[in-house]
Amino acid sequence: MGQWKFCPWQEQLPKRDPTRFVHLSILCEYAESCPLNGVQCTRPLRVLFLMTVFSLSLQQNDSSFMVVDLDSLFDRFSLWKRELPHIEPFYAVKCNNDETFLRSLAAMGVGFDCASRGEIDDVLRLGVSPDRIVYAHPCKSPSFISHAYNHGVDLLTFDNHEELNKIAVHQTCPQLLLRIAVSDPTARYPLASKFGADPKQKAPQLLKYAADLGLPVVGVCFHVGSEANDPSAYRLALEQTKRLFTIGLSFGHKMQIVDVGGGFPGREYTPSFEKFAASIRSAVHDIFPDPNVRLIAEPGRFFAERPFTLVASVMARTAVSAERITKKSCDASSTGHMYYINDGVYGNFICGLTDNYYPPGRPLFDDENGELFPSLIWGPTCDSHDRLEDNKMMRRLEVGDWIIYEDMGAYTSAVSTTFNGFQRPTPIYFISESRW
Repeated sequence: MGQWKFCPWQEQLPKRDPTRFVHLSILCEYAESCPLNGVQCTRPLRVLFLMTVFSLSLQQNDSSFMVVDLDSLFDRFSLWKRELPHIEPFYAVKCNNDETFLRSLAAMGVGFDCASRGEIDDVLRLGVSPDRIVYAHPCKSPSFISHAYNHGVDLLTFDNHEELNKIAVHQTCPQLLLRIAVSDPTARYPLASKFGADPKQKAPQLLKYAADLGLPVVGVCFHVGSEANDPSAYRLALEQTKRLFTIGLSFGHKMQIVDVGGGFPGREYTPSFEKFAASIRSAVHDIFPDPNVRLIAEPGRFFAERPFTLVASVMARTAVSAERITKKSCDASSTGHMYYINDGVYGNFICGLTDNYYPPGRPLFDDENGELFPSLIWGPTCDSHDRLEDNKMMRRLEVGDWIIYEDMGAYTSAVSTTFNGFQRPTPIYFISESRW
C-alpha cells in the first residue's frame, strides 16, 4: 500500500498532532486552519475507509463521512479529453459545489457553468478568471446581471425578449448565447418545458430583436435533458443550431460558439458516455466542420457523481417479522431486520426523491458466509418517507457497523438539508501519491 505519510505541518501549527497520518488530518481539530486544506494523500482507497472508521471509533464518533476520490475526478477528466477533445467542459456548479472539488477542476483548466450570483462568487474566490465562466441561466435577476458585469462575467444565456431588455440595461458589453428548446424525450429530467426558445419560431425573432438592441449574440446553447438516453438527440439539436447560425449571421451577429449543454452520464450507464461522445463527434464533423467554431459543454454529474462515496454508520437495528418487510404472509414466522443509518432522504439521498433511485449500499465489513435476512434501511429522521432500501437481502449488521454508498456526488450534498438536526457528513479527500 505504500508508506503512510505523517502530517507535515506541525511546525506551523504546534498544537496539531504530528503523529496523525495525513489521510486522517481532516479529523484534527486544527484542520480548518491548516495549509494542507484537508487534501489526503495515500492509497489504496479502501484502506482510507478502514483507517477513518478506526480513527472515528477511537474517538467514539459514529458520524457519517464522504470520501472524495480526486483520482477518480482526474480519470473522468482524462476520459472527457480522450472522447471529446475539441469540446471545452464548463462544469455545472449546481451539481456539487464542494470547494476542494471545484478547486481541483479549476486546476485542470475546466471552466464553470454558474447559474446565480452565489455560484459566480464561489468560483471567482478560487482565483478563476471570469472568462472561464458562462452564466448559464436564461432568466436572471437584474441585480445578478449587474453583479456579473461588475465582476467581468460577460458570457450569458437568454431565451426571451424580456431577458434581452434587462441585459441591455445592466450589461455594457455582453456576449450572448441563445438558449433553444430541444429535448431528448426519454431523458430522466427533460428541461425544455422550463427553458429555451422555440428554435423554429421564436429563436429567429430573438436574434433580430437582439440585433435591434445592439446586443451581440455569439452563439447558441441547448440542453437535451439530464441523464439523457438518446445520443441522436444531440445531432437534432446541432442541426437546429446550424440553421440559427445562418440566421444570426444574416442579422450581423458573429456566431462562433456552440454550447452542447449537459446530460452526460456519471455512473456506469446505458448508453455509455463513449456512445454519447461518438454521436456528438460525428454530428459536429458533419454539421460544424469549421475549426473556428468554439465548442463548449456543461457537464455536471459526469464529473461529480463517481468521485464521491458516502460511508454511513448503523445507528440502530430492530428485529421484526420478515412479513413487515416483504409484505408476504408466508414470511410471518421468519426474521427480518430494519436498520437506521445516519444519512437519508433529507441529506445526501435527497436526489432519490426526484430520481426514484437510491444507490445500493454494501457493508464495509461483510461476512460472506453469514445468513441472509430480509432487510430495510431507513434514514435517521422521524419522517416515514425517509426510506432508502426496501426488501433487500442482507447479512445481519450490528449497531456501529458501516455501509458504503458509491456514486454519491451528483445533486446530493449541494441540495441536502439538516432537517431534524442531522448534520452533513464530513468530507475526506483522497489522492494517490503519484498525483499529489
